[in-house]
Amino acid sequence: MTVTLSDQLVSLNPATGEPVGSVVVTAPEAISGMVDQARKAQKAWAALTLEERGAQLKAAGEALEAKAVEIGTTLTQEMGKPLREGIGEVKSCARGMASTVDEIAAALQPVVTEDKRTKSHVFYDAFGVCAAIAPWNFPVAMPHSLVIPALMAGNAVILKPSEETPLSAQAYADVLNEFLPAGVLTVVHGADEQGKALVNADVDLIAFTGSRETGKKILENASRDLKRVVLELGGKDPMIVLDDANLEEAAKFAVMNSFRNAGQVCVSTERIYVDERVATEFENLMKTMTENLKQGDGQEEGTQIGPMINDRQRAHVLKQLELAKNEGARVVTGSDAHPERFIVPTILSDLNPAMAIMRDETFGPIACVVRYQSEEDAVRQANDTPFGLGAAVFGEEEHALKVARHLDAGMIGVNKSCGGASGTPWVGAKESGYGYHGSDEGHRQFAQVRVVSVPKG
Repeated sequence: MTVTLSDQLVSLNPATGEPVGSVVVTAPEAISGMVDQARKAQKAWAALTLEERGAQLKAAGEALEAKAVEIGTTLTQEMGKPLREGIGEVKSCARGMASTVDEIAAALQPVVTEDKRTKSHVFYDAFGVCAAIAPWNFPVAMPHSLVIPALMAGNAVILKPSEETPLSAQAYADVLNEFLPAGVLTVVHGADEQGKALVNADVDLIAFTGSRETGKKILENASRDLKRVVLELGGKDPMIVLDDANLEEAAKFAVMNSFRNAGQVCVSTERIYVDERVATEFENLMKTMTENLKQGDGQEEGTQIGPMINDRQRAHVLKQLELAKNEGARVVTGSDAHPERFIVPTILSDLNPAMAIMRDETFGPIACVVRYQSEEDAVRQANDTPFGLGAAVFGEEEHALKVARHLDAGMIGVNKSCGGASGTPWVGAKESGYGYHGSDEGHRQFAQVRVVSVPKG
């Protein structure tokens, strides 16, 4: 969480309210000039080969790993997640840098195709300047997922991290800038005003991860001059538990995926549909596991669930929770007295689909459990949402696979999370995504496809 003092953005520890550090807020009127400088730097960067650009980023990955504890500690202090997860987030980006760079380089290699009359070369060239706008819940991993493919494609990048977690993103960018040419990666700090100025500036590509509402505004503004846009937006992820599921494994996943990062994850499990024949046992397993979680300051040993990022997000979740209780939802486990800055992990049951907590993204540690009588009804309810990011089905594998194929989400896990194997896209359906990340086609969205054709003798 942050407060703005004069021209300083002061980052506060969401668990304690104590200052962590500060950055200088970027004046909105300065952003146009920053884009111009980035465009000048981009030409020489794009002139390098993929291998040359990749070598610089691989060297940055090694340096990032060396600073993982330092940056991960800052991440925990300003975002709140457990220290092990904060350091792990940085290490994961660092250790995966080389393989990520190689994967992107392979995807961007020119392709030759031909028929009887024509030979065509398909090139993947730089757009120019990419605006990368990242959220606060994974303050290093999310910028990393936008910045690296954009840079590898030969673009210069203007990164605007969330105003809630500026220190982590700045530390990440500082490491990369030890190896990149000046002006290729620039950081803009601020909130909505800076984001709007960046979207409206002379950028060629906008890559955004965040809320559906903000994504729609970005898409509307970008349409004026047809800027290219890649959006990863919010979710209201369902989980279906079949009658033949391993209930202990299903409950373990439900607890982990509902409450990890205090529920502040785009693919958090927010709606759980359970066959009524096994629902009581499943709820009891979830209840026991939830009550054994340790909540507290992320820097304290053993903490599993940290605070909410700020008072505004906490109030949003509490409002949904109180409204649901007033409308008849039953609290399986939770509390009526949530500590300041925190929300106690809560399981609700006896819900109906009209409740706001069943329709709107919660982004907090609330798990909603609904009993169903038929699988067709479970699928219908799971799909009854404008969102379509992730989903999960737990049950006997062949049975669960059949059910999974009827879900509308972009990514569906069977007896696991929604994340796919290496090289598969991270993709949302419906209003949860516009474009996607990862995979050959995902990496190519950060490049301009250019076809050059010649006649065959």
